[in-house]
Amino acid sequence: MNQPKDLPPATDLHLASRLAEIEPFHVVTLVTRAIELQSQGRDIVNMVIGEPDFPTPPAVVRAGIEALRHSQIRYTPSLGSTDLRGKLRGWYQGRYGIDVPESRIAVTSGSSAALLLTMGVLLSPGDEVMMADPSYPCNRHFVRAMEGRALTVAVDADTGYQLTAELIEKHWSPRTVAVMVATPSNPTGTLIPPDEMKKMHAVVRRKGGVLIVDEIYHGLTYGFDAHSALEFADDVFVINSFSKYFCMTGWRLGWMVMPQAYVPHIEKLAQNLYISNSDVAQQAAIAAFDAETLELLEENRAKFQQQRDYLLPALRDLGFDIPVEPQGAFYIYANCSRFTDDSFVFCRDLLENAGVAVAPGIDFGQHHAAQHVRFSYPKPVPVLQEGVRRLREYIKA
Repeated sequence: MNQPKDLPPATDLHLASRLAEIEPFHVVTLVTRAIELQSQGRDIVNMVIGEPDFPTPPAVVRAGIEALRHSQIRYTPSLGSTDLRGKLRGWYQGRYGIDVPESRIAVTSGSSAALLLTMGVLLSPGDEVMMADPSYPCNRHFVRAMEGRALTVAVDADTGYQLTAELIEKHWSPRTVAVMVATPSNPTGTLIPPDEMKKMHAVVRRKGGVLIVDEIYHGLTYGFDAHSALEFADDVFVINSFSKYFCMTGWRLGWMVMPQAYVPHIEKLAQNLYISNSDVAQQAAIAAFDAETLELLEENRAKFQQQRDYLLPALRDLGFDIPVEPQGAFYIYANCSRFTDDSFVFCRDLLENAGVAVAPGIDFGQHHAAQHVRFSYPKPVPVLQEGVRRLREYIKA
């Protein structure tokens, strides 16, 4: 079929300049290759994807089915359904002992939408958001998509791979308008102690900035419960999700708690960007707070801890350097410099020759990225044992 003469050649694309600074997920290359190998009959131990291995809780599935059978699935308010926002208010009351007005809660299309909305209301072109390196890669890309700049600060084991009040004070610039932290974090699974979080908040507030706290992995901590930044501050943005603790990744539903003054601005942006969230997902998520569901989720948490407690010492025994014990989420960030000086090549070769998929450090930043890999451990312990066996053979080869 001939192309009309008045159209430019298909190769002459007009692309926004920001795209040059938004990197793809390098791990997707490995995931795609793992799928190819599996289609060829290879057995792959997949420790690369950051997703619970457990299915969506049955009560949530039933609620979704009932919504489809008996409800008219419609647009909902842009900030989420009244019923679900009420459930989230109850969640904060019961779990953290704090009262967050429903008016400050916005249900979003995954936590990604919550972060995009947050960046959309905070950033003007060239504004900076400070964050740790390593950290979840999309965070810096959310900032760039909204015409801001990520100000990444190298962090190491001595701070638990987290920013501190001292680091924020040191690296704050005239263009910095916000600081984003994650507790527990991806990729390291470490938390920020409550006292340090208070100090960080005090510095950010004194500087005239805004603190954004990713609490997506709350519920997935081991031996204790995490504290929310909302326990001591009402001028922070707190981001959360139904994906991780609630095992609802594919439902694409998250939420945010925002300072009251930002509510109309967040609502306006949500109305324009995506109108509303999935109605059926919201109706299903109401059942996420049933006693039956929460009991199951706590059982899942105990299994995650068992998986961590197996894999962490096993990796150390193999020679991976893991100086800080992950306290939450379901990741282990490991120094692999004993085996390679290029973790991406290491991961690619490990997949091809040992049938084990893990994530290279390059996805999470630049600081010592070539010397690190991330293991995601939501797999039955026998599967993890097989992965360790293959790793041992690969390393000895």
